[in-house]
Amino acid sequence: MNQQEHRQAVFRAQGLTRFYRMGEVTIQALRGVDLELESGELVVLLGASGSGKSTLLNILGGLDRASSGQLHYGDQDLTLAGDRALTAFRRDHVGFVFQFYNMIPSLTARENVAVVTDIAERAMTPEEALERVDLTDRMDHFPSQLSGGEQQRVAIARAIAKRPAVLLCDEPTGALDSKTGVRVLEVIARINRELGTTTLIITHNAVIGEMATRVIRMRDGRIEGDQRNDKPRPAAELDW
Repeated sequence: MNQQEHRQAVFRAQGLTRFYRMGEVTIQALRGVDLELESGELVVLLGASGSGKSTLLNILGGLDRASSGQLHYGDQDLTLAGDRALTAFRRDHVGFVFQFYNMIPSLTARENVAVVTDIAERAMTPEEALERVDLTDRMDHFPSQLSGGEQQRVAIARAIAKRPAVLLCDEPTGALDSKTGVRVLEVIARINRELGTTTLIITHNAVIGEMATRVIRMRDGRIEGDQRNDKPRPAAELDW
């Protein structure tokens, strides 16, 4: 059996839909999404604004619920999970990285990471998490003293400090220039390799898909393409 056959399904989604009511208008963000994500994958989810990719990420991460369909995380059925169960799921299994860094301005980089490590059961130390994102020499700096790329790396350190099985990244380079974005993507790819964290990056930038082991394309709330990449490229080699 090859390595692919040994991998286990982390997420299994069937027929996911999501409706939003805005006044008298109903918006359908997802239209019957079937998806399986496997352990250790680095997946890029591509789509234009409004394609449903952020909605899908939020449902996978337990930040939102589907209107219909089924969602399993391993053996755990998240379909009808209550607020307490979803909170425990997010706390124990999922790390999030967003386009904006959401750092606490009055805390240093070390202290921003400690916000997570103080409540997680199997957490790294803040120092180890920051070392993994190459910020050992910036641990005691405040957000105002850090560049955008450094702040995003602190956000990644905070997300991985609890050793999550899943890392969900929503436009992690969207607020960065290309050179800084490459550095951030290199860190995400290294975390995926070294920790075996199943990683999903959503973006509208098709070039980023070249670094993934799998590229999923969304349009109008549906998955319209799902392609494996046998030869992912290092982020530093991407042609921005």
